[in-house]
Amino acid sequence: MAKCRTNCIEKPVCICFEIIGLFIGSHPWWFVMAPLIISAALGSGFYFLEDYKSSDIEDQFTPMDGLAKAERRYVQETFPKREGMFSSLRLSTYGVYAVWIASNHTNVWTEETMREVVDLDSRVRNMTVPSEEAGEHFQYLDVCATVDGNCISNAILEILSNNPSNVDQINLTFPIFCSAAGEFNLRQSLGSVKRDNNSVVQSAKAIQLYYYLREDNTTKINLWLEKFISLLSDESTTSIQVSHSTSKSMQWEFDKTPNSIIKLFAITYTIAITYAIISCVRLDQVRSKVWVAVAGVLSSGLGVLSGFGLMLLLGQPFVMTVATAPFLVLGIGLDDMFILLSAWQKTGVLTSVSERLADTYREAAVSITITTVTDALALFLGYSSSFGSVQSFCLYAGFAILFCFFYNVSFLGGVLALNGRREAGNRHWFTCAQIPEDLPPGKPIGYGVCCLGGAYDRDTGAEVGQPMDQFFRKFYGPFLTQGWVKVCVGVLYAGYLATSVFGCYWMKEGIDLRHLASYDSYIIPYYDDQKAHFSLYGPVVMAAVKGAYPYWSEDGRANLSSCMEAFQGLGYVDGQMSWLQEFQANANATGQDISTEAAFLGNLSAFLQLKPAFSQDVNITKDHRINSSRFFLLTRQGDKVSDAEMLTGMRSTAKACGEKLGVELLVYHPSFIYHDQFTVIRYNTIQTLGVSTVAMLVVSLILIPNLLCSLWVAFSIGSVIVGVAGFMSLWDVSLDSISMINLIICIGFAVDFSAHVAYAFVSSSKNNPNERATDALANLGYPIMQGALSTILGVVVLSASGSYIFWTFFRIMILVILLGLLHGLVFIPVFMTAFGTCRN
Repeated sequence: MAKCRTNCIEKPVCICFEIIGLFIGSHPWWFVMAPLIISAALGSGFYFLEDYKSSDIEDQFTPMDGLAKAERRYVQETFPKREGMFSSLRLSTYGVYAVWIASNHTNVWTEETMREVVDLDSRVRNMTVPSEEAGEHFQYLDVCATVDGNCISNAILEILSNNPSNVDQINLTFPIFCSAAGEFNLRQSLGSVKRDNNSVVQSAKAIQLYYYLREDNTTKINLWLEKFISLLSDESTTSIQVSHSTSKSMQWEFDKTPNSIIKLFAITYTIAITYAIISCVRLDQVRSKVWVAVAGVLSSGLGVLSGFGLMLLLGQPFVMTVATAPFLVLGIGLDDMFILLSAWQKTGVLTSVSERLADTYREAAVSITITTVTDALALFLGYSSSFGSVQSFCLYAGFAILFCFFYNVSFLGGVLALNGRREAGNRHWFTCAQIPEDLPPGKPIGYGVCCLGGAYDRDTGAEVGQPMDQFFRKFYGPFLTQGWVKVCVGVLYAGYLATSVFGCYWMKEGIDLRHLASYDSYIIPYYDDQKAHFSLYGPVVMAAVKGAYPYWSEDGRANLSSCMEAFQGLGYVDGQMSWLQEFQANANATGQDISTEAAFLGNLSAFLQLKPAFSQDVNITKDHRINSSRFFLLTRQGDKVSDAEMLTGMRSTAKACGEKLGVELLVYHPSFIYHDQFTVIRYNTIQTLGVSTVAMLVVSLILIPNLLCSLWVAFSIGSVIVGVAGFMSLWDVSLDSISMINLIICIGFAVDFSAHVAYAFVSSSKNNPNERATDALANLGYPIMQGALSTILGVVVLSASGSYIFWTFFRIMILVILLGLLHGLVFIPVFMTAFGTCRN
């Protein structure tokens, strides 16, 4: 296997770092001060944080090139809104509204309950809102969306004429109620409805009321919505439970998330510093490396400060997901620190500081370079994602990791050299006073606890080894390399892989928007009530015919009718609303001729004046031709069809129908903007992970001087990715833009754990594969465990967060660390000894 060496890169890199170590060891203060100055300069970018903070949910959590966004532009350009003719059905966005649901476990369709509903509706409509800008007070009447000059009404209250006593006198049919006042669609007005054989409502467990607002005065609208939220914050009674939300609630709640994370930052860095110090404290008062530990944590902080500051100076949007990056960088930085310290402790204490640092860099710098390059490269390749939240995170985290590496080599190296000078003078770690190595005569034993130090291994000339190093060398390594243990490891891996594949099979896709609010937000009960009572009926979807079409032709109308039937054949489309059907019915009733283009267009003009709402559904050019028109499809969703299935099913049907009609047909609803993620998230994730894995293999081949071991590193990446994906599914984490970020991170961490062990295995001077595995584990087993624990401590506080973003980051990072550790310390050492003799 010696012929598979590829150390033409590794050897020059080692020599280069050795030279760097010599220089830093000779001029440590330069490398302590320069990083502080550089990070302070780059950190000035935080001045622009508020300017570049981007928290728009649509921009960051939906595909930037999503098809629905192009469809929305077409709808807005072709069917513009008309003042005074508001129709929620015809909105190209969700509009601006407030909404509340009144529910109970028995029946809300009673006189007593409806009296409370009508009373609350009256208070909402009549609440007075002060406006400091205009110096006046206003009510719902002043900001409401209107039809013919009147505020848009709620169908269920219009049917009752706002008189609860009418409940027992009305045979209310569901989902459509027809009366002298017109036809009312009650699909989103009443929830959990029980009907008799004649579709008459017997009971309903929920009623939902909407209040749509005009969009001409943002200040007034926001004031009214805030007052609405305040009014509805505690309106539940013994007979009804009230939940509420607004069209802006999700965005407002999401904007609050950064405030909750500041305290977590402070806790995390306090824990990290404490852990690093504890890990570096020795009973030997000279060999204790407390200040090195503090510098290691500070290096990570400087990396975040510089990386984030640089991105802000370059004008890169700062998205909420970026706030998780410091936790990641902290773990990676401490991992590198422990690797450097482990190498330093193996150098001869009697040699010069610059030579010790050179030996340290020669031994460890390639190892931390591999992990840094792979971590950063995986993130930069993740920038190809279609999601703005992923792109922003990858840039910020990638540059922060690069700066963290730079400061670990320079700043931490400088501190390590200064600490080495102190040790060379046998000085106390805290007082810097010279202290004896052995207990002076006449001194009490307690004197030795705090006033002695400087001992080292007289045989090797290095510092006294850590007990955990001896554990890996004398116990764990020999145990892991026994034949029967290798068989057990193989069985364990087979079970791990089977469970992971099973979890991948059940993986859910797409982000639930409710997760973007904190778990204690007032909108969560509203979404719960929506799902419990109003999920049976889905959205009313627009179907737009793009371009000219012969609507006057009998064959043309028949083909169009056949197309609508094709939609209803999907199973979840159970009705339609069409200007053409209404127009044709009106023509038949009045005996109008619509068989020619001229007659059709002439009579259509009179019809649209009679029913002006339909005029918003027909785009007529100046030369009196129909340029485009739209219809509406009523859907019945329930639990049998997912959002993704509905979106893809309706789009494929629209494409087939368009080909049959000879025109382009599109389907659109505002929710499709968010559902577009279902069409790209899996492909986008697989593509990004695939490209990143190949890139990691190339890096490993270049820097690890053995082809077979590089392949084992690539194998570890794929195995950890499959494991994290499978187990995150079993842990009820969906594949979305947030978890996609963590899967990209997963690649880097998989390399971190396996590359350290693989590189130590290759570099070992032992002849027997089992001995090389033991040697590699003895040298790097403990530092890897320290790094893993530091990363876990870096993210564990996120479990206390009330945000889905941070809670998801915590869960997946725990999986990444534990599975990466399992591969690095169990699977990879065993597989390398069992299936290939990797040696440099």
